[in-house]
Amino acid sequence: MALQWLSLVAAIWLQSVNGSNLNFPAYSSRLKQLLSLSQVQLNNLAFANDAGKLFGWFSGVAAAYLPLWVVLLIGSTLGFIGYGVQYLFLVNQITSLSFWQVFLLTAVAGNSICWINTVCYILAIQNFPLDRQVAVGLSTSYVGLSAKIFTDIVDVVNVDSPAGERAKTYLLLNAALPLVVSAVAAPLARDIKIGRSRSLAGGFSIMFVITIATGVYAVITSLGAGVSRILPSYLSLTGMAAWLVFPVVVPIAEELKEQLQRKCWIRHDMKVYNQSEDEQSASRSPPSGATQSLPPPLPPSVWTESKECNSGPGLPPPSSLSGATQSLSLEGLSKERHAGLDGISSREEIGAKKMVTRIDFWLYFFVYFFGATLGLVYLNNLGQIAESRGSSETSTLVSLSSSLSFFGRLLPSLYDYFFSKSKYRISRPASIAATMVPMCGAFFLLLHGSHICLYISTGVIGICTGAITSIAVSTTTELFGAQNFGVNHNLLVTNIPIGSFLFGDMAALIYKREGRRHSSAGTGTCMGTTCFHTTFLIWGCLCSFGTLLALVFHARTRSFYSHRQPVNALP
Repeated sequence: MALQWLSLVAAIWLQSVNGSNLNFPAYSSRLKQLLSLSQVQLNNLAFANDAGKLFGWFSGVAAAYLPLWVVLLIGSTLGFIGYGVQYLFLVNQITSLSFWQVFLLTAVAGNSICWINTVCYILAIQNFPLDRQVAVGLSTSYVGLSAKIFTDIVDVVNVDSPAGERAKTYLLLNAALPLVVSAVAAPLARDIKIGRSRSLAGGFSIMFVITIATGVYAVITSLGAGVSRILPSYLSLTGMAAWLVFPVVVPIAEELKEQLQRKCWIRHDMKVYNQSEDEQSASRSPPSGATQSLPPPLPPSVWTESKECNSGPGLPPPSSLSGATQSLSLEGLSKERHAGLDGISSREEIGAKKMVTRIDFWLYFFVYFFGATLGLVYLNNLGQIAESRGSSETSTLVSLSSSLSFFGRLLPSLYDYFFSKSKYRISRPASIAATMVPMCGAFFLLLHGSHICLYISTGVIGICTGAITSIAVSTTTELFGAQNFGVNHNLLVTNIPIGSFLFGDMAALIYKREGRRHSSAGTGTCMGTTCFHTTFLIWGCLCSFGTLLALVFHARTRSFYSHRQPVNALP
């Protein structure tokens, strides 16, 4: 059990540094200056940031044939190369890079994220088969903290430094930090043979408390200059590091509990052995008239500890079961676990070839396309959006959206944890539809030019994008099975680079047109709310259309979810 929880802690640490693509707005302006890029070319780099997901299914195939730790190190190495070469370019160790070379390096770095994500998803699904949504949501929520963690480190390293120096530090961290954390987590990246899954409610309760406290701390310390005057940047970073270490409390507590139970079982075995010896002695008839001596009473501590062991969760001590009973019990547990993974939790187990022939897959694909993908495109363009509105708080906006995305990814797990057995529980597609409604409102709210509307909309889009991303992992598993999850889900998220290219280029072309119309010098640089006004209107309409598709998707899958027994409801 301790190893089971350690694998979840490893996934949390990996995800906390796996959002390096979210840092793109923080250094994109510097690349634009060095490479003399137009807004369309800069958007194409943002597309390259997501283009690696077009080949993310390679990680799913690799995970089917290679140990997870190998898949993990391959992914982190790809990121080290992609971001590392760009860092050398910014510090003038490489004299020149063409636009297409930077494009390719950015795509390679973006692809590395898929490899680490695949490992984390598989760890959560395989090691927590009866609580997969809770485990997946907990671990993936920490992706939302990536930009916050990176920003805190940059604030400490580059105090009062110009934007160019901060951009260099961001790229260096993108290259090195995931590789270091992957090397630390690699020994824990494996399938844990857990047998019967005991009640994990206590461990998850502690994890939720730690996770929510971490998110609240991240949001509070992301509120800008007002907080930084009270809490210096180095203290903010120290606090964040401490919160990231706290989840280790759960596996440590579990290990201590297992050691105590093992001690109880040993004493229980000694008691059973002594009783057996006494029974054998009593079976020998004593000579007539002889006085039979009784065995000394067992110490009270033995009986007390034995009682505590047997009343605790989990299986009884092995010594208390006969060989036949143990065999039948283990066989039953194996069947139960198999049913939990396949028969109950998934509508069907199919591979990628069959999946792409299903109408439900394409509905699901476009729901994600007009939901989470659209939100990610907005966040990729956040730097340019903030600049056009005259805001100099791009890092604060990136950090805020990252922190609130953290809560968005966590919300589906909290819902599953508390309402998994409720009759009011709604289906995953209905959850996605409900999440997309406030996102539509946020896009329309951006038509107003005030800074407060920018902050509110960014926060709402961050929460909703994170929630849809988390819900989608369980939706893929439930509708198309867990056996081919690595390939199936990476095929779904290929719509992210497609959307990044289409929606992003559309925004860039409109920005360029507005810049030429309102700039007296004809430079194409646009300032004011008109720069993205038409873009936000179109995005809001597309998001509304995606919400309607989500309702259709819900209607088509309603019969499956209405008859589906929740995984958590298994005895």
